[in-house]
Amino acid sequence: MFLDDIYQALDPVAFTLGPLTVRWYGLAYLAGFVVAGIVIWRVSRRWELDLSADDIVSIVIGVAFGVIIGARLGYVLFYGAGYYLEHPVEIIATWDGGMSFHGGLVGAVVGGSIVCRQYRISIPTICDLGVIGATWGLFFGRCANFVNGELWGKECDLPWAVAFPSGGGVYRHPSQLYEALLEGLVIFCVLWALSRKKPARPQGTFMGTFLMLYGIFRFLIEFVRVPDAQLGYLFGPITMGQCLSLPLVVLGVVLLVAAHKLARPQVGRLPEQD
Repeated sequence: MFLDDIYQALDPVAFTLGPLTVRWYGLAYLAGFVVAGIVIWRVSRRWELDLSADDIVSIVIGVAFGVIIGARLGYVLFYGAGYYLEHPVEIIATWDGGMSFHGGLVGAVVGGSIVCRQYRISIPTICDLGVIGATWGLFFGRCANFVNGELWGKECDLPWAVAFPSGGGVYRHPSQLYEALLEGLVIFCVLWALSRKKPARPQGTFMGTFLMLYGIFRFLIEFVRVPDAQLGYLFGPITMGQCLSLPLVVLGVVLLVAAHKLARPQVGRLPEQD
């Protein structure tokens, strides 16, 4: 079990500075936003968009706030199982874990849209740019889940199985790394390859592709991932994660069809209105 040997040598705490404890999970979020900003900048240059470095920094900051707030509220709403109604003060206790991708996605769109409206920047284009960079946030985040020993998979006897301390001491699928690979690196490679075409593909192409692929990959991985204990399985073998991912696949297909029919070009800053 070579991967288990690697896991057992990992420490969720990256370093400490006096009373300050810095965990890999927090650094994963930071790395995700930084790398996403770099990717957005690179692709916007390739598409020859009228966006400055300050524009992109402002958008990334807006998205970051949206992701954190949306991911937490999404977890409270979809996975809280009524717990936070009885303990509302703990809603802000993000350091205890509990973040939802689906809530974070909504928060990212809302946060980014607020900044785009302020600076008169095309929201559909920023959504397309944003999902290319967001894949790195997913990659780093899932790797941090692995280091934390959380969100593990079902029992298995595969050569790369891992015995997580909180998982009953049995060998399990490292489903966090499956998600890091598929939802992070694979989707990034697909979107990056699509972004290299000139002129740029129509607005909505990248958002649609991202949502469709993420929904498919997440739905499939849920079959080897243990559902949240407070919810369990909802319908037979179907989990909450699968229920939330299927609409993403449908929405992604709709966006791809609309992008093909409308064929609206990628633009940066919107023209001033009279």
